[in-house]
Amino acid sequence: MPISSRSNPIIKQIRSLRERKVRDQESKAFVEGIRLVVEAAQLGAPIQTLIVAPDLLKSDVARQVVEEQRSKGTPILEVTPDVFGALSQKEGPQGIGVVVRQHWLALDKMPPAGPIWVALDEPQDPGNVGTILRTADATRCAGVILLGHAVDPYDPSALRASMGAIFSMPIAKASFAELVAWKHQHKVMLVGTSDHSTVGYRQAAYRFPLILLMGSEREGLSDGQMQLCDLVTRIPMAGRSDSLNLAVATGVMLYELHARLHPGEFGLANG
Repeated sequence: MPISSRSNPIIKQIRSLRERKVRDQESKAFVEGIRLVVEAAQLGAPIQTLIVAPDLLKSDVARQVVEEQRSKGTPILEVTPDVFGALSQKEGPQGIGVVVRQHWLALDKMPPAGPIWVALDEPQDPGNVGTILRTADATRCAGVILLGHAVDPYDPSALRASMGAIFSMPIAKASFAELVAWKHQHKVMLVGTSDHSTVGYRQAAYRFPLILLMGSEREGLSDGQMQLCDLVTRIPMAGRSDSLNLAVATGVMLYELHARLHPGEFGLANG
């Protein structure tokens, strides 16, 4: 019989994963929705438990995932629509979710071949981090490195914004000092962005492999960080606004860098 009580201890434990403190302590996250669950299953994410509300499950694709996970021996928890609604943070719950173990790489295990990594200095908006993960996947980045007191990429908002890239993109946590040491060890160019630079991002001379270093939403890069960059470039602003959203700015830079490496895909970049 499906679990029908919101006060069931297992349900309360899954619901507690909304809190970062619990996610950090248990190194787990609750992921819901057909798209994200399908991506988790297809990419071999470490699924601990699959939660399903049969009365809500209308998708043949979702039903197929349930059966595939059942055949693999994944524990499956059936719940009523009311209980699933207590777990869900979506409008119009789709009746399927998974508890996954978080997957992090140590910085020294980050793929060394490159050619592009993204490092984010203390980002605070989970939607930005999720969007950047998605864009990094789209531009074939080698990994994303979160510096300092960064927001949790397993936050529900980050998970939704990543559209499954959380399961495909290598992610590491590090301090800025550790990043600089890693850069020197692997002889990687460090590229920052600042509106004070006189070098436009489309005219800049990039050398691969490289790390694209992006500052936090509010502060940008510090003077000390820019001094340690091999190149600091700027994205021109033609209107009244003097800056771009972090995820948008990172996307502009990543597509320019990708075009330099693969000019046939997007057209040859200027410079």
